[in-house]
Amino acid sequence: MNRLVIVSNRLPVTAHVQDGELVVEPSNGGLATGLIGPHERCDGLWIGWPGDLPQLSGQQQQALTARLDELRAVAVPLSHREVKAFYEDVANGILWPIFHDLVHQVPSDLRGWDTFRAANARFARAAAARREPGDLIWVHDYQLVLVPGMLRELAPDARVGFFLHIPFPPEGLLGVLPWREEVLRGMLGADLVGFHTYGYLRHFCEALRRVLGLDAELDGVTYAGRRVRFGVFPMGVDAQAWSARGDDPAVRDEAAAIRADGGGTKLLVGIDRLDYTKGLPRRLLAVDRVLKSAPELRGDLRLIQVTVPSREKVEAYAGLRRRIDEMVGRINSRYATPTSAPIHRMHTSLSPERIAALYRAADVMLVTPLRDGMNLVAKEFVATRTDEDGVLVLSKSAGAAAELGQALLVNPYDIDEVAAAVRTALAMPREERRERMRAMRRRVASHDVHRWAETFMDELRRDPPAAPAVVTREPSDDLTRFVARVRERREMALILDYDGTLMPFAPTPDAAPPDAELIELLRRLADRPGIRVHVVSGRPRETLAEWLGALPIGLHAEHGFASRMRPEAAWIEHGGPATDWKRRVQPILKHFAGTTPGAFVEEKRVSLAWHYRAAAADTRDRDFVASQARELRLVLEETLASLPVEILPGNMVLEVRARGVSKANVVPLILAQGDGREAVLAMGDDRTDEDLFAAVPEGSLTVHVGEGDTRALYRVPDVASARQLLATLID
Repeated sequence: MNRLVIVSNRLPVTAHVQDGELVVEPSNGGLATGLIGPHERCDGLWIGWPGDLPQLSGQQQQALTARLDELRAVAVPLSHREVKAFYEDVANGILWPIFHDLVHQVPSDLRGWDTFRAANARFARAAAARREPGDLIWVHDYQLVLVPGMLRELAPDARVGFFLHIPFPPEGLLGVLPWREEVLRGMLGADLVGFHTYGYLRHFCEALRRVLGLDAELDGVTYAGRRVRFGVFPMGVDAQAWSARGDDPAVRDEAAAIRADGGGTKLLVGIDRLDYTKGLPRRLLAVDRVLKSAPELRGDLRLIQVTVPSREKVEAYAGLRRRIDEMVGRINSRYATPTSAPIHRMHTSLSPERIAALYRAADVMLVTPLRDGMNLVAKEFVATRTDEDGVLVLSKSAGAAAELGQALLVNPYDIDEVAAAVRTALAMPREERRERMRAMRRRVASHDVHRWAETFMDELRRDPPAAPAVVTREPSDDLTRFVARVRERREMALILDYDGTLMPFAPTPDAAPPDAELIELLRRLADRPGIRVHVVSGRPRETLAEWLGALPIGLHAEHGFASRMRPEAAWIEHGGPATDWKRRVQPILKHFAGTTPGAFVEEKRVSLAWHYRAAAADTRDRDFVASQARELRLVLEETLASLPVEILPGNMVLEVRARGVSKANVVPLILAQGDGREAVLAMGDDRTDEDLFAAVPEGSLTVHVGEGDTRALYRVPDVASARQLLATLID
């Protein structure tokens, strides 16, 4: 079994000094609960910050190290200055609000990134130094977002997973972050990147496409020669433990006492960490609106709102606490009776048992964050309600909403909608409450925190997909021997791309006619007995005929839509795909050409191409042009999803082609001219040529020209090397 190395901002224990003695206490957080089992079973190692400690004496430091060794934990010490910059200024002051779609909370002075980077490097070095062969390294959350990339540099063959416990923002919001590229590249250092929901994963893929220009799909992306996998792993709670608490007689007695204290009033409960993402002021306004619109509930409705202290040294959080206290005071003064107040406020940390008692006592549980990665409170409430009663009012902006559809889902910004949901919950019949709760309990029980951990680890253990090709930078001895063997055969079919393979790219398509050297090379190849030469290009048939029509070779235009097998033969078309889609695509391409100086649109029979090589030639505009190309591709993907077309990104060209047109279509035509025993050499440089490589018979020689991912068996670096390779076929 693989050893598990967990890397998180905090250790699953907290160290502090009490009366001169070092005390190490376990944490009750969701991450510690979920991973303590795998940590034990896999003889694991946990790396993290031990907490804000004073200057320890030598004896205290020895005691800390010894205790952590017993727990198989490693402390990453951080000074007060480092904690301030790394944790407070950047992680919680900048990344937290951006990732939660609350950019108005971002400070005007973005400072501390160098310290944040240095702290991440310290965590990465600690993991790399203690890594053993076969280890699984699992890095957690936004505070350590750079660690996977740093680990990849320190230990290139490490198996690394990264899980983001908070939302991933839309690309437009990520654009606020000056270091967004570094964040994305840091995450891509992992072999497996996990999120709570598909919505967060889609945002991540969109950012990779727009910011880094990568062809990211929901299942992964090829980056730096590796396949990085993506996955959705919604985190759960220890459902069995919370259910047991809900059935504990002491907890049930306390729940009954809580209800008795209210004199039979309807009870709303909210339990939240004190944070501006939790939407507490809006929740209080919704309760105020309920009491205002339903006078009969005054004196018969109360809210117990628990706020768990958090980041109290940060002014934004201290200010939030003052605001909440003021709002509670105003609402209570407005609706209090001589015997009761509608809101009971508790600012404290509670034991799991006391929390469970509140869950059991609640008629309605309010979980209405403005944005939340998952929100485990909602799942804890459901797991605790073994009586199958109670109603959950849940924000649509919490990750848990993707799983708990039987809750009353609300827009947390819409105070009227939240107030209406509270009234609906209070009036809901018993049988409907039970039906909704049963369904949610099944989900929470079957997808608990233990399943979350094991599912992620199983996926991380799984071998990644094989690289699409084992390639060389230039014709190697193996490739040369292969060519020598195929030369001995009686027949050989050469299927060759044109632009980027036989001829270098030019600023505009009409500026790349074949030079005399290429004409002579193709003529000599075609004159060699047994060799048949075919050029398969995206260019129009008229251009190919003008440039290469006098040679005794086959020509295949527009990615295989039209073929001329011999100079004297007529052009034949392979099917007649509809082109009505052009009316929708052409205005989009022309718009982007008009806003990108140097770009232009080329129309072909079955495709439209947006060329931007000339636009990108000016280095001052290169970033803008790349951004325009990424934006155009995304617009096309959204616009053309229902149309019979496909989008083909090429070398400084983005082409929209009728579906069904492919260079693969020419392979049967070419092979039909041979005796079935001929050797095949296919050569190309871009995505359209991957269709060709996939279609040639097994055992064929496939060669990719230039950089980029490919399924070809071999690679040569440039056009000159491609021509050199072809020249070796001539006696």
